[in-house]
Amino acid sequence: MKPIGIVKSPVSEQSDENWGKVVSEIHINESFLPGLQGLREFSHITVVFFMHQATFNPSTDLARRPRGRADMPTVGIFAQRAKHRPNPLGITAVALVGIEKNVLIVRGLDAIDGSPVLDIKPYVSAFDHVDQPVIPEWMDRLMEGYF
Repeated sequence: MKPIGIVKSPVSEQSDENWGKVVSEIHINESFLPGLQGLREFSHITVVFFMHQATFNPSTDLARRPRGRADMPTVGIFAQRAKHRPNPLGITAVALVGIEKNVLIVRGLDAIDGSPVLDIKPYVSAFDHVDQPVIPEWMDRLMEGYF
């Protein structure tokens, strides 16, 4: 895979809260500029990015308490959205604030400055929304203050 762009964000280190307020830019390689046609008609996009500073140690990261919190159950990496994954891919639906030439301005992207962007898709509720999903109670507690 080759990145299509890079994230420019005021956040340079991973954080576990307040991502909903972060406004960042996605600088798309100019060769992909024609691929942005029609995107400004969408209010939200889904961004796929590489968490370039994440690491993965199977002995500590394969099963763990989310964020190391004692009030969380021990669960496997595939039951959480932790950054330390076998393949450190991030996928986040964000608000598309604007487009200026090859720069997408977004709000709510939990990618740090310098993260390579692998793909962008329009948020389409028919594909991206699930009615009445079942989510464990601990996940709701974990996500308080994240966005």
